Amino acid sequence: MNMYWAFGTVLLLLAITAPVSLAFGFGGASAARSQATPLRWIGKTYIAIVRGIPDIAFFLFFVIALDQAFEYIRHKVKCPDWDEPIRQGSDFVVCTAAKLPLGNAPQWIHEIYGFSLAVLTFAIVFGAFAANVLFGAMQAVPKGQIETAEAYGMTRRQTFWRIIVPQMWVYALPGLSNLWMVLIKATPLLFLLGVEDIVYWARELGSAQRPNFTDYPHADWRMWYFGALLVFYLCFTKLSEIVLDRIMARLTRGQATAAGEAQRKAAA
Repeated sequence: MNMYWAFGTVLLLLAITAPVSLAFGFGGASAARSQATPLRWIGKTYIAIVRGIPDIAFFLFFVIALDQAFEYIRHKVKCPDWDEPIRQGSDFVVCTAAKLPLGNAPQWIHEIYGFSLAVLTFAIVFGAFAANVLFGAMQAVPKGQIETAEAYGMTRRQTFWRIIVPQMWVYALPGLSNLWMVLIKATPLLFLLGVEDIVYWARELGSAQRPNFTDYPHADWRMWYFGALLVFYLCFTKLSEIVLDRIMARLTRGQATAAGEAQRKAAA
């Protein structure tokens, strides 16, 4: 049953991470094209640094760093009289009240906290890629339309929300579609972050050793379990392609793009 629940864990990760990543991406892209130099540097630095680090290295590092950052802030607030160093060799030591989650918290709290860290890490990583896609899509909106909006007296903010944002999705969707596929394929990284996902249970249940189920020994069935995961991911990505193609067809209808022109020719 835990393996069946793990499929829900993967789907929940995708359902939460996709919109949060898009929010990070929109914020990063907006900052990267800002007229304010410090904000523009922040946006471009975020995109460059996260995109330039291998995903697996970022995941393994950032989850630990984020967890320790939260505990450090809580430690400073809750234990101001603490006189011992926090860094003791290779150990990170904070007071008991600053632990996240608390040591006496139930197991489901620990699982939700670990899952939340994983979601935030996924969102930051894929948000940087989404920011790069959205930044390019914003730049692809015809300059003539922006100039026309300015000629009609629209402010820069009005031009952004009424002209650029509605039209950029046509240019961004192909890149975002690829990013969605990469996000689906990256979900097995949950296993490396300590979350018991479908990869964890496929290895656990398929192994001949089965340390948690020693009363039911069997041969090595991992090939069959991982084969089932292969079928699951292939079916899920195929379903995603169908949905994304329909969204693309809807967005490009009537647009002055290659896809929109193809639709007009087909209708004629």
